[in-house]
Amino acid sequence: MRGFRSVVVTGHTGFKGGWLSLWLSHRGAEVHGFATPPPTSPSFFECAGVGARLASDTRADIRDRSALKSALAAARPEVVFHLAAQPLVRQSHRDPLHTFDVNVMGTAHVLDAIREVDSVRAVVVVTTDKCYDNVEWDWPYRERDRLGGRDPYSASKSCAELVAQAYSRSFLAAAGVAVATARAGNVIGGGDWAVDRLIPDLLGAIDAGSAPLIRSPDAVRPWQHVLEPLAGYVMLAERMLDSGMHVADAWNFGPDESAMRSVRWIAERLCGPPAGLGWRHKPASDTPEALSLRLDSSKARHRLGWRSRWSLEEALSRTLDWHRSWRRGENMADVSLGQIEAYEERGKSPGLAEAS
Repeated sequence: MRGFRSVVVTGHTGFKGGWLSLWLSHRGAEVHGFATPPPTSPSFFECAGVGARLASDTRADIRDRSALKSALAAARPEVVFHLAAQPLVRQSHRDPLHTFDVNVMGTAHVLDAIREVDSVRAVVVVTTDKCYDNVEWDWPYRERDRLGGRDPYSASKSCAELVAQAYSRSFLAAAGVAVATARAGNVIGGGDWAVDRLIPDLLGAIDAGSAPLIRSPDAVRPWQHVLEPLAGYVMLAERMLDSGMHVADAWNFGPDESAMRSVRWIAERLCGPPAGLGWRHKPASDTPEALSLRLDSSKARHRLGWRSRWSLEEALSRTLDWHRSWRRGENMADVSLGQIEAYEERGKSPGLAEAS
């Protein structure tokens, strides 16, 4: 990972944003965060002491145009990673207007504010694998496949893709600012306490010594450790700084086929032996969920040199290790940086690309 000078991360108090901010600051970047307070307590941001490593920490809503403009003008970043969002499918059913407002208009506000900062050269807008029009076919989705969304969250992220494309083509590309979107799979890792997510629910059940309730045991997802797509986002930003518009496009960062596993498989790995808790099926009547979702990441592998470094088994093991360390009261900044360094070291192995 090469060093950036100044970077803005929106959503830095969230799970993915916290890991990204910690990683970038550890590698010497001047990281400026812009987000509302952490969405959960505890949170990765607080447990890993991310705030102490930031050059600035602005707590504001991405729809606050004045606060955005001031923060960007003060930071003068060369790269912006836009991760701030309402990230939960089930929450989008409970409050669709808020989801569309944050994910669509929030993205528009970020990109519009960037127009007035002449230091920015690259922008990575993080969306989701759920931005595709999922027709439940058997093969993975590619970047040129049709966008869609049957639920408010998925639709809002499809709209964010279109907003990014429109701002790039109408304003930012002409100003020399490369804009790309990044679509990742279901990320797991230490420090995620979000509601209605499988791994936090399973870890909570383990802590409580009770069998977790599983909504869709046969649903298949592209599971990956959080560091996998983050490495892709960083590689993409680096390449945009070097090559500009040649890589200003949409990119999938999903795991290999071996990591396409069912919810049932994950639950049995964590809550079966030796935990011995088992699990119970409780169908969700209020929120229909897709049964299958796969990503084709051959474009990122061939053009960026990105690829998965940790198997799903290792990703689960690292997640469980982080959680156990937190339960023991260890220094979670050190634990998190240790996992980051182990991930970087794996990238030096034969046959795997480094993130720079």
